[in-house]
This record gives sequence, C-alpha cells and structure tokens, in this order.
Amino acid sequence: MKSITLVFDDKLTELVQQKVIPLFGSNLKITVPFSKCKTFEFGESDFLVFYVSDQQFRDIINSIIQKHWKIGFLPHPELAEVAQGFGVSSNLELSVENILSREETVEMDMLYVNDQPVFNSMVIGNTFSLLHAGDLGKSGFLKYYLRIKRFLSSLKKAHLHDLSINWSIESDEMREHAIDTAALGMLVVQHGKSSLLSRRMLEDSDPNDGMMNCLVLAPKSIWEVFKFGLYSIFKSAKHQKLPNYVAHLKTDKIQIFSKKNIDFAIDNILLSSKEIFLEVKPKLINVVPGKFLETNKEVKSSKIFKTQNLPQGELRVELLRKSLPLTNHATTEEFKWLFTILRENSQLNSSYLVLMAISTVIATFGLFGNSSPVIIGAMILAPLMAPIISLGMGVLRQDQKLISDSFKTIGFGMALGYIFAIIITWLTPLNTMNGEILARIRPNLLDLGVAAASGVAGAYAHAKKEIAKTLAGVAIAVALVPPLAVSGIGFGWGNWSVFWGALLLLGTNLAGMVLSAALTFLFLGFSPFRLARKGLFISLIFVGIISAPLAFGFSEMVKENKIIQELSGKEIAQGVVREVGVIQVKPLKLSVTIVSETPLDINELSAIKKEISEVIRQDVEIELSVAIKM
Repeated sequence: MKSITLVFDDKLTELVQQKVIPLFGSNLKITVPFSKCKTFEFGESDFLVFYVSDQQFRDIINSIIQKHWKIGFLPHPELAEVAQGFGVSSNLELSVENILSREETVEMDMLYVNDQPVFNSMVIGNTFSLLHAGDLGKSGFLKYYLRIKRFLSSLKKAHLHDLSINWSIESDEMREHAIDTAALGMLVVQHGKSSLLSRRMLEDSDPNDGMMNCLVLAPKSIWEVFKFGLYSIFKSAKHQKLPNYVAHLKTDKIQIFSKKNIDFAIDNILLSSKEIFLEVKPKLINVVPGKFLETNKEVKSSKIFKTQNLPQGELRVELLRKSLPLTNHATTEEFKWLFTILRENSQLNSSYLVLMAISTVIATFGLFGNSSPVIIGAMILAPLMAPIISLGMGVLRQDQKLISDSFKTIGFGMALGYIFAIIITWLTPLNTMNGEILARIRPNLLDLGVAAASGVAGAYAHAKKEIAKTLAGVAIAVALVPPLAVSGIGFGWGNWSVFWGALLLLGTNLAGMVLSAALTFLFLGFSPFRLARKGLFISLIFVGIISAPLAFGFSEMVKENKIIQELSGKEIAQGVVREVGVIQVKPLKLSVTIVSETPLDINELSAIKKEISEVIRQDVEIELSVAIKM
C-alpha cells in the first residue's frame, strides 16, 4: 500500500474533495494546498502526487529536483504541456490507477533551454506541429477540414530564419564549426512522444536515453511545404518518413545562434534571445511516468546527425533574401554539371551531323517500306534530343549563346536531314502514300501532347544524373525524325499537302518540346520565374499560333471517328457495314465493306450509298467492297 501526499491547486479544492480524494482511498496520507507546498516539510519517503497547472509545476520544479521528491501527476485542466511530455492520461481514474499500480518511480532525464526546464517541446518559427491538433474525437470530413484550415493558415507564416546551429558529436564535444543555414522552424523534444509532429516522425526515441531530438524544417520552396502538408493531412499512419527538407539531430547538447533575436517558445511560453543553448540533464527527476509513456531501464541509443539537406552557402543566401519561392531554386553549384552538359550538347560537330544523316536515311527508307521497326530504329539513332533540351534551358534562362548555338545545331541537322530525304525520294520510284506517311501529314492536338511529354522526359532525364539519357532520347526522337523525313518526301514528290502537313507536325513537336522542357527545368528550380517569364511567354505564343491548325485537325479527327462509330456494325437492308475508313474529308470519301449473304447488283449498291448518306446526313463518295457471308 502506498502512502500518498496529494498536492492540489487551491482554486479546485471543492473538486478535489469530491472527485479526486475518494479515488485514492486508504492510500492517501495527507493533502497539501499548492500555496503551502514550498513551506511544507515533506519527508524523504513521501510520495507526492500533483494535481496542479503547468505554471504551478514550473514554479515548484527546482524544489522537486533539489530535494529529490518522488512525484506523480493527475490530469489538471491546465496541465497540458506536462501531461503531454510525461504521458499523463486525461482520464482521472486511469491516472490514479496508473500511480497506484506502479511499484516504483523512474529517474528521468530533463531537457533544459537556457537553464529553463522543458516539459514538452521547444519551438522556433513554423513547424506545423499543431497541424493535427484538435483531431481527437473528430472524424470524417470535420477532421480533414480542421487540418486543411490550420495548414493554410500556417502557410501565411512561411518565412525562413537565419540560424547557426552547433551540436555535440560522438565524443561529447561540440563541433569545431557551426552550420549556417536558413530554416522555417525547429522543433526540439526530449523524446518522440512529446509533440504531435514528432510522434508521427520519430520511431526510435526513448524519454530516458540522455538525448533530445531536434527536427529542423528547412524547405526550399512553398511546393515542398505543400507536398508535406497534403501528406500529413490525408495520411493517418502513426509514423511518417521524414520529408527531404527536414534535418534530424539526436544528441545531448545543441547551440543555436542568430544575429537578430530569435523568437522561440518553451511549452508555449514565448521568449526571445540571440543565443539558445539546449542540454539534456540525465536522471534528474524521480517520477511515475504517465500511462502513455514507456520507459526502459536499459537504453542503448546512438546519436543522429542527418543535416545534409540543410540549405547552405549560395542557396541559403538566396532563400533568406526574399520570401520562400513557389518552386525549388537550384544554386549555380548544384546545376553547374548540368550547364556543362547542355553547352556541350548545343555545339555543332561532325558526329552529330553523321548521326542525323544516317537516322534520316533509315527513317526515309522505313517510311517508303511502310515498316514501323525500321522507323523505330531511326528514332533511337537520332541525335536531335540533345540540342532541343539545351534550347529549352536557353529559353528559360534567357541565355543568348545557348539559344543561338542550339538553334544553329538543330537547323543544320534538319537541313541535312531534308537533303537526304529529298535525294532518296528522287532516286526511289515509289510515289504512293502508305499508312506510315499518312499518319504524319494530319497533325492535331494529340501530337502536341506527345511532344510535351517528350520534352518533360528529356529535361527530367538531364536534370537527374541517375536516369539514363537514352530513355529520353527515344521518346523525343519519336516525335521528330519521321515527320522530318515525310516532309522531305513531300518536297521530293512536289506534293505540297504532304510537305506542309509533315512540316506542321515537325514545328508542333519542336515548339511543344522546347516549352515543356523549359517548364520542367523551371519546376525543378533551375531558374527563378522573374528570369524565365520572357522566354516562356515567347514560347507560349509560338505554341498558341501552332495550336490553331492543330485544333482544327483534332476537330476533323473527332468528326471522322464519329462517322466511323455511326457506320461500323450498322445493319442495312443489303447487309452489315464493316471496316469503315475515312479516305478524304472534303469532299467526304469513305472506304466501306458490306457483309452480305447474297451478291449485290448495281441498284443495291446505289441504295447502299444512299442509305449511308442518310445515316451520316451528308453526301459521300464511297469505295465499296462486298464480302459474301457463306
């Protein structure tokens, strides 16, 4: 049986007498109002249970530590931070049961910030630690509404702080030099179960391991914050993977410096200082841990220093200069390797011209032979991808030399391709259009979509070292070499509808790829928007001009598909309509197969044409085939 001394808030005397005291029964020795606590003479064997507020406990904590009192907690209405940090249940009966059932107290560590005790957490800036606050008891739409509301509100405070951070390393000595960085906020807790945010992110964390956990939130853009916010709002898993922009320090001492005063909060108490020193003091307080706090007598834990993603150097300066940008901005050091590659790719050289000539020759022969495999081979060989992606970056960053070199390389390559396609056309006695040629003389908006996707693939592959560039090369070649060859064939034939149709497709793909590549580089942070506006605007104008005939071509394709859909499988008096194809739109000319059980005479054939015209509600010329069903 325990002999308990209850220290209670004087303001709640009546409530204590009615609801708290009866729960202890014969285990209760005496009750002491908090106002008399500091002058009361407690014995060394006394076990004190506190029913007080956060502030009252803060006022008495030094006496508790100095006199080595053994203590426990009950859920006072204003005991929020202490209850969170020590795992105290909000249910009074459960808390009393927990205290009575525990055999002994535990010597627990305490986190101090500038010699002030921390019961739950220390916060600098915006950490989204309250993103999930108030979810308890909420479900469905209301829970997500509250999270979204808090998140959008926190975005208004998204500005970075100029901080220098130092910490103790494995040898328990401080690092020789601090890290200068820019952070949106910092959350420091003694253990992962203290804060709502840390509980979702820190798995291997014990309240008695002699160390604190420091999460440094250092996003490089609003987009990074937004991604994490959405994931936090809709993800209900207990533990989340740390976002890329969060650094994690697990150690016993941390120093934070700033040229200006840093506003920070210890358990929601607002303070300000240019220097903040955090230290975990081991085995400082004898306490019965709350029901929701697990402690291990033997703790083995190693220090953690995950700081590689903290912004430093030029990136730190850029982020501190103004508000947090919408997308990530890469520094010169980060994309120096990419610019080197793009400048090399924009240069005209003999290898590029040879590959361009060979790929066009192969594509032209493949088109005449109506062979998809041969055309695909030409696509893989084509070197056009490299200067087009360089042009996209040049347009984005208004780099005149990169733009002119890329244009020169693309222009010479296409000119050489045209020459070889025309020569092969003159030497080849074939002059009929097959499926592969016809597929590239009537471009529409779908082709613009293919070009855009190809440009994204090319830019993304160049920006990521780990992705093979050949994958993007195939995707981009698909959209360029065949229309170039078809346009050359049209010129060789003197068929200007073929020439202009394929040339429009070529221009569509080139404009679409340059714009989408530039936008991809912008999104990946390789240029600020203020620098990219002019180039993007000009590219959008070109794409807009080209889109007009593409939209017309797309509407024509929709009409053709509608005609095919209306006629295919249509049962008429003479049989069933099969294999409908559109040969020509103006005037409308169709190829149709009629499946009939008997041979058809000229009158029945004329009746078929008339009935088809009535179905599609316009005059039509028909190339008719009759299949006899036997």
